[in-house]
Amino acid sequence: MLITPPCVVTLTWTLTDAQNHPIDALDTPTDFLFGGQDLLAGVEDAIAGQSAGFEAHVQIEPEQAFGDYKSELVCFEPRSIFPAELEVGMAFEGLPPGHQSPDMPGDAIYLVSEVYPEHVVLDGNHPLAGMALRVALKVVAVRAATEEEAEAGTLGASAVSVLQTAPAPAPSSGGHLH
Repeated sequence: MLITPPCVVTLTWTLTDAQNHPIDALDTPTDFLFGGQDLLAGVEDAIAGQSAGFEAHVQIEPEQAFGDYKSELVCFEPRSIFPAELEVGMAFEGLPPGHQSPDMPGDAIYLVSEVYPEHVVLDGNHPLAGMALRVALKVVAVRAATEEEAEAGTLGASAVSVLQTAPAPAPSSGGHLH
């Protein structure tokens, strides 16, 4: 079967940055909805019209991956509004209650990039924003999408979620940690 929307593709891949430093490896074949929200545009472009067994090495520019880095998505917040246990790399869904940056998007995932005694630096950019990516991928299988899968637009295991950074440590207190 040829890869045309909507269909389900089973992929494995190795992802590196433009200097070939490893970022992610998807060794276990994973299903994605082709023609939905699951795959980056650059990956879809590379596999469109292909079939099971297809392998490719693709460079994806930031515009077709996670976008350009936007300095306006970085903010400084008072240290006092965060849990006592706070580390670089922790993620917050939206800004914490009591934040002082009113113009920041409320639905973004913010990563703690620096912690100081009086303030915390939060970054709302995707960790791979601004980076060109190299993907060595293999199409393991292709099948027709069910009506439910096509309507949903996703299988739930999107490349965006697969390519997130390592899980953040669990918070010691409640909050919006993601």
